[in-house]
Amino acid sequence: MATSQSAVRTLGPKLEAHQIILRPIVTEKGTHQSTRHNAYPFEVNPWATKDEIKAAVEELFGVRVLKVRTQNRQGKKRRFRFRIGRLANWKKAIVTLHEESSAIEFF
Repeated sequence: MATSQSAVRTLGPKLEAHQIILRPIVTEKGTHQSTRHNAYPFEVNPWATKDEIKAAVEELFGVRVLKVRTQNRQGKKRRFRFRIGRLANWKKAIVTLHEESSAIEFF
């Protein structure tokens, strides 16, 4: 009996919706995408899959998701006094909504 790819978790425990979506990314580019292309950027848990991100956005915001695109972002180097440090790596998801779905309000 074969299992589907979405049913198999490779990393970490089972995540709740509020653990998957960490915060919205409010930038000029993100605002432009949300008004013109109905796409919203979020910082998400690095263990979350596209299917889990889709289900979490639908549950938390009550919208219908068309597709999810993800990026694994490298942490930037930062200097503090005489030492070089590094910020943590993080995962970004751009969630595109259906045309008939209502907009997500962050403010």
